This record gives sequence, structure tokens and C-alpha cells, in this order.
Amino acid sequence: MTSTNQTVLILDFGGQYKELIARRVRECGVYSIIKSHETPIEEILALAPIAIIFTGGPNSVIAEDSPKCDPRIFNCGIPVLGICYGMQLMTYMLGGSVGPAEAGEYGRIQVTLKETSGIYDGLETEQTVLMSHHDQVYTLPEGFRCCAYSALCANAAMADDKRRLYGMQFHPEVENTKNGMTMLRNFLYQICGAVGDYTMNDYIQRQIAAVREQVGSDGVVLGLSGGVDSSVCAALLSRAIGEKLTCIFVDHGFMRKNEADEIEATFTRRKLRFIRVDASQRFLDKLQGVTDPEKKRKIIGAEFVAVFEDEAKKLGSDVKWLAQGTIYPDIIESGNKNAATIKSHHNVGGLPEKMGFNGVVEPLRGLFKDEVRKIGRMLGLQK
Repeated sequence: MTSTNQTVLILDFGGQYKELIARRVRECGVYSIIKSHETPIEEILALAPIAIIFTGGPNSVIAEDSPKCDPRIFNCGIPVLGICYGMQLMTYMLGGSVGPAEAGEYGRIQVTLKETSGIYDGLETEQTVLMSHHDQVYTLPEGFRCCAYSALCANAAMADDKRRLYGMQFHPEVENTKNGMTMLRNFLYQICGAVGDYTMNDYIQRQIAAVREQVGSDGVVLGLSGGVDSSVCAALLSRAIGEKLTCIFVDHGFMRKNEADEIEATFTRRKLRFIRVDASQRFLDKLQGVTDPEKKRKIIGAEFVAVFEDEAKKLGSDVKWLAQGTIYPDIIESGNKNAATIKSHHNVGGLPEKMGFNGVVEPLRGLFKDEVRKIGRMLGLQK
């Protein structure tokens, strides 16, 4: 997306729900991105977010090595919502007190709202929410008021309207918090001034323009596997550049019955150049005698790349760009110096060596999987 879209910044403190928070924000019609809690304040301000959301996390804020953020965030005029650990961190950094609870709260918990305005506008006083914490807030920072409490947690939510700083000990992003989406939507629209300018149709149109600007009159090649990501990438690029796109479909012989034929039928109807490579015997030869599943996976992956490279070399010199179906979770999960790597992704990390491409075209790079599927349906795919 471009800077013309309003953006919400999700600062990651190690919480397992960071992607879910980002997706929920997008479901409210507002673009969101995830960054490390160590992101410099200068970079944050350059993004010009309409809001910052702190995720939860597994640490205790009172531990010396627990993740923190730049304290200037609280004074830059951007609304901040702290969730679980995020609320505790806000409290700790602004002079309140946090400590171990006599008993933690886990699972669905009843909380009582002390107000039904602002974030909690339109809600009943009693709410079912998901809690998952052992530490809790005991003393609120100066300028804050308590907005909700539970049987075991006197400060289950807090607010400082003057500075537009808010905290929830519970998780509004999960389904077990019955009215969590209403709370998030109220925060975005009533507190942050969201206008709802993020839609999938808007994304498609922006990416078409961006791809055309990036590649100009050059050709683009895509390794088409038939999976959701590469298929939607092909459909979107076809819309953007038509027959300047070449899709190489490597038929390795391990698909379901008739699936390879169905892929060919789907994409030969589109405005693009489709090349099907029957490499089934080549793959079978490589896998002969191999029984270990992990070894098979690696052989198949390496051979797929080898076949693709062999075919790509046969294309004309006008094919100067490599397209990939990279999506946002690929980037998040591949990790960086500030985040643990969940798993690596073959399509994250730059250009393949010695292939001579000008660069990589990744029109789905900013999308979550559910958004990719939605765009696929909008482009006429059935997956």
C-alpha cells in the first residue's frame, strides 16, 4: 500500500496474536502493519500512523530484560492502545505500578464496564472477554481512570482521554471476547478518526499501477505452482501486464488426479503466456530410493527451482523481472534481528543468484492469506 492510506502500526512485544490484531484492524477497513517494539521513533513518525497498538507478550514488564519501547511514543500525539502486556507496559513506563496477581486469569472472564462511551460505546455493562495474564496493574499512572474491572483484577481497562492513551488487560482481537471487534472499531473510528479507506478493490488497483510503474515494458516470469498464493499472483499480474507475464508451471507428477490439467485450463484462458513443463520423470528419478520425508521435501524443493531456472533461461531477453507470491505472513514469520524466526520461506530474502533479473515483483507482499483468497475470488479464481 502507499502512504495515502491511513495506517495503524502494531508494535510487537512477542505476543502470539500480533497477526490477528493486524487482520482485525484491516477487517475494520483500516490498513495495518507490524513492526518490532524496537522500531526507532523517527521511523514510527515517518509512517504517520493514525494509531499505535501494543501487542501482548509472554514477559513480565518488571523483569529487567523485558521488551520496552521508546518512551517518546506516549508524547507524540498519536493514540495508543495497549493490549494485555501492552497495557502493563504503558502503566509501568508512565509511573503506575504492576506486579504479580494473587491469582492469574485465563480463559473467558466476566468484566464490568465502568463506562459505555468511547471505546465501549454501545456495549452492555457486563462483558465476556478473554484474559491471559498473571501480572496485573495495581496503580494507574497519573491522568488515567479505570474503565473496567473483573472479580480478580481491579483495573481490567484504563484510559487517558487527554493524551488518547488506552489499555485493556483482555484481548479484544479474539473471538472469545464477544464484542472485541466493536471495541476495536470504536477505538479506530471514534478515537483515531479512521475513515475506512482500505479495501481489497483499492489494493488491486494500487498494485496494478505499482507493477506497471515497476516493470515498464519489460517481461515478467512467475513460477506457478497452482497454490493459492502463486495463482492469485498470476491473476493479478495478468490484469496488470497481460502477455508480458510468463507463467512456468512445473508439473512434478505428484498432484491430485486431473489437477495439473485444471491448472492449465484455468490459466490458458487468461491474458498471459503459459508454459507447462512435464518434469514428472525427472522428479521420480531424483526421489528413487529416498524414504525420509524431510529429504523428499528438500529434493522436491530444490528440483522445482532447478526446473524453473532451466525453463527461465530459454525465455527472451525482454523477461527481466521475477514475480513471487510472497505474502505478509511469509515476511513476518521469516523473522529479523528483533524477532524469532518461526519458519523460513524460500520466497523471502531477495533474488536467486545468477539469474540476472532486475528485481522481484511481489504484488501480494502486504496481504494476509484470507485477503489473498478474497482477491482471488474477486479476480475470478475458485480457490
